[in-house]
Amino acid sequence: MTSTVTPAIATPDLVSSPDPQLHSHIESADGWTARTWLLLVVLCGALFLDGLDISMVGVALPSIGADLGMSASALQWIVSGYVLGYGGLLLLGGRSADLLGRRQVFLTAVAVFGIASVASAALSSPEAIIALRFVKGVAAAFTVPAGLSIITTTFAEGPARNKALSIYTVVGASGFSLGLVFGGLLTELGWRATFLLPGPVAVALVAVGWRVVPTATRSLKSLGDFDLLGAISSTAAILLFVVAVVEAPTSGWTSGEVLSLVAASAALALVFLVVELRHPTPLIRLGILRSWHLVHANISGAIMAGGYFAFQFLVTLYLQDSLGWSPLAMALGFLPAGLLVVASSTRMDRVLARVRTQVLIAAGMTAFLAAYVLFLRVDPGLGYAVLLLPTMILLGVGFALSFPSINAQATSGVADHEQGLASGLVNTSVQIGGAVVLAVISAILGNAAESDGPAVTGELIPGMVTGLQVIAVLAAFGVAASLATVFLSGRRTAEATVEIVAEADAS
Repeated sequence: MTSTVTPAIATPDLVSSPDPQLHSHIESADGWTARTWLLLVVLCGALFLDGLDISMVGVALPSIGADLGMSASALQWIVSGYVLGYGGLLLLGGRSADLLGRRQVFLTAVAVFGIASVASAALSSPEAIIALRFVKGVAAAFTVPAGLSIITTTFAEGPARNKALSIYTVVGASGFSLGLVFGGLLTELGWRATFLLPGPVAVALVAVGWRVVPTATRSLKSLGDFDLLGAISSTAAILLFVVAVVEAPTSGWTSGEVLSLVAASAALALVFLVVELRHPTPLIRLGILRSWHLVHANISGAIMAGGYFAFQFLVTLYLQDSLGWSPLAMALGFLPAGLLVVASSTRMDRVLARVRTQVLIAAGMTAFLAAYVLFLRVDPGLGYAVLLLPTMILLGVGFALSFPSINAQATSGVADHEQGLASGLVNTSVQIGGAVVLAVISAILGNAAESDGPAVTGELIPGMVTGLQVIAVLAAFGVAASLATVFLSGRRTAEATVEIVAEADAS
């Protein structure tokens, strides 16, 4: 799945009552105006494109690898390049919307996303394609928070905003699910079609958005509020760490190259910490990490995305390269998980009102673990209904329970002026977790291919079982952390209840 389905990535300054001048035009006596619906179509369309792009390209990876001669380790960078650009600059994207203006940032980022899509469809250089995937991730990092903040500042708090956010969420989930089908269909025509499709759609969104996206007063005035060094140092630190993980199986974990990359990553991480401690408006106020519930939500988000991104990457290669499934057949095979997420997205608010987020996250993580353990039975002779379908259903349940609960828990109890920071942080964790775990799994596959040879038709991919075991162990850690959180939360609630009763008796 994709993290872009989250209706909570606004910056702190934007989580406030909307400007009357902005939302005065959105309602008529009979409800929303046509202009309002067009605005929502543009904002939802940008989010839809993000989910669509991620899932379409995921389906097309084996075809890209076969055409361009890319190994599994190289292919993972087509996914990781995107999520690194997205996750590394997401927080900066929100700040930019404040500083430069939401309208300008949103429309510019959507245009860049479209241009990069068209350009990448015409290229045959793996390095150039990966670079443009990174550019598209950066564009999404600016599009998503700007688009969400336009909603929160245009629609009045209450029923109107809730309705807009509900539509926004469902469309985002639909983008990923439908992207699987579109990806399968377009890949049958050629993988370049999956790169090209977002281009014309983005152009259309910009054309309509130019007329309907409102202009707002900028909240931030000083360039000193633009924590560019923090964004650059954090993104570079993560990028170098991922490169080290990918290179380690080939070069050796203690090789000079890998140790140098790790050292450079650690140095940049230290620079980031120093910058955040000293900057007047840091990307991350480090004190917010004192909240275990927020930390637990971030850990769970990273494990959820990391496990699934890696699982989809591994199984996509297996189904298409080894079993000979067509891209469309593979996409339809994964579709039940996406459909479950879409079906549940409009009802989870009621569930969250009745059940603690810690319990829901623990249940979701358990569903993920069960899905991965179940798939460890993998054998070329097992049919879809016996192996893949039960796994897809469990993955869908895991996402339906975990994804909204993680985002709700990440922002629960956080001061109003730091809501944007908390929500941006958890989305960053989701994207970076996906990139790092995917790099680990691709490194395992690459190392196994070098020692055991390439995949053989009708057999398991070399390193596949090891990769699945790593993903399962990661999910088990997520379950353990979630169960511990449920226990500690219940214990604190009980202690608080005892104190309240004692105070009542004393009075």
